[in-house]
Amino acid sequence: MLTDHWPLRRLRLTTERLVLRLPDDEELAAVADLAAAGVHEPGERPFLTPWTDLPPAERARWVIQGHWSGLGSWSPDDWGLGLVVFRDELPIGKVWMGATQFAVLREVRSSSWLGLAYQGQGYGTEARTALLHLAFAELGAEAALSEVFQDNHASQAVSRKLGYRPDGISRDALNGGAVISDRLRLTRADWRQRTDVQVEGLEQCRSFFGAT
Repeated sequence: MLTDHWPLRRLRLTTERLVLRLPDDEELAAVADLAAAGVHEPGERPFLTPWTDLPPAERARWVIQGHWSGLGSWSPDDWGLGLVVFRDELPIGKVWMGATQFAVLREVRSSSWLGLAYQGQGYGTEARTALLHLAFAELGAEAALSEVFQDNHASQAVSRKLGYRPDGISRDALNGGAVISDRLRLTRADWRQRTDVQVEGLEQCRSFFGAT
C-alpha cells in the first residue's frame, strides 16, 4: 500500500469543527477550484508570492503543482507539510507548515489561506491551532515563526490571539516596490496548549520530520 511507503497519508489533525489532512486527487482538484474562485477581496495582496494575481485557471494549477512539489522534494532536513482544511468533508482552504534542519533548530514556519466564503468564522485560528499543537505538543518545537504584511489585519489578529510576539521586520521587493512584513515568533513558553486537538497517524511518519 502507498501508506506503507508514504505514511504521511495517514496523518490527520482534528479539531472541534475541522479536519486537516493530505488530500486525494479529487480533493486536491476541489481545493484548486476554491483557490480559482478567490481567496481575498480584489485589490488586496496578502502574500509575498503573488500567486493570487494569476488568472483563475493558472491559480488552480499553481496550487496543484505546489502541493506535488512539496511532497516530491520532502526530506527530514527540509520539509513542508501542506494540508487541506476540511469542514464536514468539504475542503475550505489549505495550511502549510515547514522547517529546515528541524532536528537542530526546532523551529517551524506556517502559512494558510481559506476560500472567501469561509473567512471571518474562526476557521483560520482553529486550523493554525491544530498546526501549533502538531509542532509543539507532538514534534517538540521550540518556536513557531510567521511573517505577515503590516496591513494584513486578519492574519495579524490571528497571530496575536495565539500568543505570537513581534520579532522584527523583513523588507522584500514586490512588483518593483518595497514591502514590509512583521516577523512574529511564538515560543514554547508562550504557546497555550489546547486539549481539543487530536493527532492520528504521526508515529509512523515521525522520522519524516526529523523529530525522532
